[in-house]
Amino acid sequence: MSTPRNKENKGLPARWRSVHGAFYFQVPPGQEASWDGKKLFRLGKSLTEAYKKWAERFVSPDKAQTIGELLDRYLIEVVPTKAISSHQSNQIWIKQIRVIFEPIKLKDIQPQHIYKYVEIRSKKKLNENGRTTGGEITAHREIEVLSHAFTKAVEWGYINRHPFKNEVRLKGENSRDRYIEDWEIVEMLLMKSRRKKGSVRAIQAYIRLKIITGMARSDLLRLTMSNLKEDGIHIQRHKTAKSTGKRTIYAWDAELKDCVEKAKAARPALSAFLFCKRGGHGYINEETGKADGWDSMWQRFCARVLKETKVEIKFTEHDLRAKCASDAETLEHARALLSHADARTTDKIYRRKPEKVASLGAQKAS
Repeated sequence: MSTPRNKENKGLPARWRSVHGAFYFQVPPGQEASWDGKKLFRLGKSLTEAYKKWAERFVSPDKAQTIGELLDRYLIEVVPTKAISSHQSNQIWIKQIRVIFEPIKLKDIQPQHIYKYVEIRSKKKLNENGRTTGGEITAHREIEVLSHAFTKAVEWGYINRHPFKNEVRLKGENSRDRYIEDWEIVEMLLMKSRRKKGSVRAIQAYIRLKIITGMARSDLLRLTMSNLKEDGIHIQRHKTAKSTGKRTIYAWDAELKDCVEKAKAARPALSAFLFCKRGGHGYINEETGKADGWDSMWQRFCARVLKETKVEIKFTEHDLRAKCASDAETLEHARALLSHADARTTDKIYRRKPEKVASLGAQKAS
């Protein structure tokens, strides 16, 4: 019988240890030569750094038998192909999945195990740091990752079929339904900027561009002068680490050109980026996928809107994107604007106006 793992090591890959704020790998006997001759190899301080170092030396098993072994390969080969901003969340979710599922053999997982896991994880708890963990949404995200790992297990030849796909029906999460009215946009755009080229003007230019194109934040903040071509704005969705997302061209019209010119005029410095910092650099940190500076500006802007205008209900970046999709005349136009491959995503999450239909009385009258 194996020795129970210490609390700080639960959820980590086999033979990993958390020691004095860093992660280490306990090298199996006889394999020291592959790990610089060390018995305890230091992987790094952060989880992301540790996984990256481990991936450089770890050899995926030809035949994974347990969920833990499957997750080892998934972390190395699949997670790095996702958007950089997803890496940390995936690593955290997988760490939690391991706590329960790591020793279970791939062939032994059953749908009832999934239901039980979601039931337990849906109950929010306070961890040792006083932070809330768990919850229904978190539980669902964790199971989505586990399900995708089993899809890869079929692809890699570890199992013949997915053990719980289409057999588990989790209660759906309520889609956000906040629709930003036209008058609310007017309120945001009329708010005074304290400086000629301050953050308010930049965000107002950003809002104008977002509500007529529906571009995602990561794509808007990555726009450079090279994206502005003769026939329109060219983008490729940044949905993966390799940026192989759908390509879209937003054809020029008078309003789109005006929005771009306003964005240029709001920049605090001459830059290759359409939205930039004072030094001319872009907001996206390509190593982490985050835009901390922009996020801080956005939060301050939203706080001012709620305090200084008639807008009373909080709104998010996604609500602006949803307004664009909702205001499009057809679902197909909305799908194309948002660069979605599947219109079902557009319809379920981003089309938020109630559907308007003619009554049968109008049909009979004709």
